[in-house]
Amino acid sequence: MTEGIIEAGHEPGLSRVETVMTAIERRIEGRAMTAGTRLPSVRAFADTMQVSKSTVVEAYDRLLAQGSIVSRPGSGFYVAAKAQPLSLASIGPRLDREVDPLWIARQSLEATAEMLVPGCGWMPEAWMPEESIRRALRQVARDREVNLTRYDTPLGYTPLRQQLARRLTERGILAHPEQIVLTDSATAALDLICRFLAEPGDTVLVDDPCYFNFHALLRAYRFKVVGVPFGVGGPDLAAFEQALKEHKPRFYLTNSGLHNPTGASLTPAVVHRVLRLAEAHDTVIVEDDIYADFEVEPGPRLAGFDGLDRVVHIGGFSKTLSAAARIGVIAIRSDWIERLVDLKLAVSVGSGHLNAVLVHRLLTDGGYRHHLETMRNRLADMRGTTLKRLATAGLGVPYVPLAGMFLWACLPDGLDAAEISRRALRRGVVLAPGNVFSLGQNAADHLRFNVAQCADKRVFDVLAEAMEG
Repeated sequence: MTEGIIEAGHEPGLSRVETVMTAIERRIEGRAMTAGTRLPSVRAFADTMQVSKSTVVEAYDRLLAQGSIVSRPGSGFYVAAKAQPLSLASIGPRLDREVDPLWIARQSLEATAEMLVPGCGWMPEAWMPEESIRRALRQVARDREVNLTRYDTPLGYTPLRQQLARRLTERGILAHPEQIVLTDSATAALDLICRFLAEPGDTVLVDDPCYFNFHALLRAYRFKVVGVPFGVGGPDLAAFEQALKEHKPRFYLTNSGLHNPTGASLTPAVVHRVLRLAEAHDTVIVEDDIYADFEVEPGPRLAGFDGLDRVVHIGGFSKTLSAAARIGVIAIRSDWIERLVDLKLAVSVGSGHLNAVLVHRLLTDGGYRHHLETMRNRLADMRGTTLKRLATAGLGVPYVPLAGMFLWACLPDGLDAAEISRRALRRGVVLAPGNVFSLGQNAADHLRFNVAQCADKRVFDVLAEAMEG
């Protein structure tokens, strides 16, 4: 098998030989070229890379010396048998490391107390119910009925699943507790569903823009990821239908409520149309509903209209309760439960019993609803404040969500969000440039702001300085 396309282009700071080597190494690290893949001939690769044949010969010789490739006399050069560790950064479009999706997440998670993180995707620690969590931990520790050492049941802690079934009913989603599977986080739930629904090489549809970690996770499974333009009214329905016809995807991954990064929520008419198109083209929908508890009034959900027929519903509490005691929730059709649980046991044995007991206590002690009301009010106040500060800085926000934490802002005069983010990072502020959310790299003039992390006026002072250069 011969590897076909390797993009031409000189890498800044590298010699021509190093540029050729890097082009091949990226393909190997990203597993686009696997063991036994035949490299292009010296002449063909020289033409592709727009370098001399002697440059390619030297690059191949160096890769031979490193053990990355092997030579078969009379046949050519091949990727060595020993697989390299997977590099997600080597899959997909090449991005400056400072604005790569995984780098943004790492910068936010590793930020010191002095840094500001308006580009992150979580609440400030002071907004979280820490005292309630400590109280619940003490209660669990004292309760002799709670086993602190065992594995949980295959589906997960039964009282929590019963409570979650009641909560889903409030959003119009009818799910029996036996249709609910617990995992160690919403990301782990999505990870399990990816394994369950698709195989490497299958096509998956995502919104463009969408939550950037969707890109990273889907690339890790070697799926072909296709973006569908997404605006304030939801996915472009004509483009969605065309993508279904052309690509025959295994599933479509979306946020139907409080979409990340735009903040939009689907209307009943759009939900109905998306479901009709998915049914016509036999496509499953995976609905990530991690932001549901931010809503004041529950909006329409794909799983609610569909009755969990072809929609898999995912949720969790890391945004509203705790990122340190995480629980993921999968609601799925009954006839898929046994196979999904088998897969869960195969890859994780089970989910965290202690976290499940803790979350159940927090959801049922009466304090969680009060906490949500307080958090929603604070978000509403900060949304208004952030909108005013963005307008003063010259940024527009065409769509203002009714709830949630995100604003999708457009820079003036065609300014580049990636460059502004680099400048801001040097001043201790982590921003989220638009193209980390866009598969098609169509959001170069956008930034996503987490209003809960925008209380410090220095965010906007640094933003103004970065916009000026």
